[in-house]
Amino acid sequence: MANDFKVSMLASGSKGNVTFIETPQHNVLVDAGLSGKKIAGLMDQIGRSLTDVDALFVTHEHSDHIAGVGVLARKYGMDIYANQKTWAAMQNKVGKINPDQMQLFEPGRTKLMGDLDIESFSVSHDAADPQFYAFHHDNKTFAMLTDTGYVNDRTIGVIKNSDAILMEANHDYEMLRMGSYAWPLKQRILSDQGHLSNEDGALALTQILGNRTKHVYLGHLSQENNQKPLAHLTVQSVLEEHDFGVDHDFGLLDTDPSVATQLIQI
Repeated sequence: MANDFKVSMLASGSKGNVTFIETPQHNVLVDAGLSGKKIAGLMDQIGRSLTDVDALFVTHEHSDHIAGVGVLARKYGMDIYANQKTWAAMQNKVGKINPDQMQLFEPGRTKLMGDLDIESFSVSHDAADPQFYAFHHDNKTFAMLTDTGYVNDRTIGVIKNSDAILMEANHDYEMLRMGSYAWPLKQRILSDQGHLSNEDGALALTQILGNRTKHVYLGHLSQENNQKPLAHLTVQSVLEEHDFGVDHDFGLLDTDPSVATQLIQI
């Protein structure tokens, strides 16, 4: 079917992130922040295999996004896409990769891959040159936005009214403030180059959601400074205060660090 556009958040959280996207012509991953063995197991959960993945798009060089990149490149021969600064920053962390598989994809560009168009955009995070992606297929869009300290108008313009969105809900402000992290780390998370809190993510969504949006995933939850029910309730409350029909006009969906979300059609 031409509109057979499916996604699963294989893993999302502060310890590892992997997302799977499928069209009739392509199976791709975004990030590989777990071991190759764990990612293979997550693919099994949705009835798919890493042998069918033809491309992996990297957002930035932090370990919870690239831990398995080198293994997947070497074992499965998939092309790896990242921008120049990210390649430089992760080169010593991912081991030897065949130069033929090392593809450049700079921020603000769109790559055409058969029936899949991938749009990259910069985010504000303490990495070399972090970027996220919006995937377009058959007039449908799946957009991803985590690992950013704030959301600017340009980003909103790229992902506004997407059919499905993965949005960061990294921490609860009070849990982070009262938690055990050292103050410099707390400052980093709270900064403009850190992560979106539950409330920050919700407020960003109020500017992004549109009448096409049917699926909203809450992602990159901190295991130390957040809880799934708390993130869900906070985001739902903010959206309802802004007159959005949660679970009526669109589904508000949780992600997990070790259990893949159902492979759904967008």
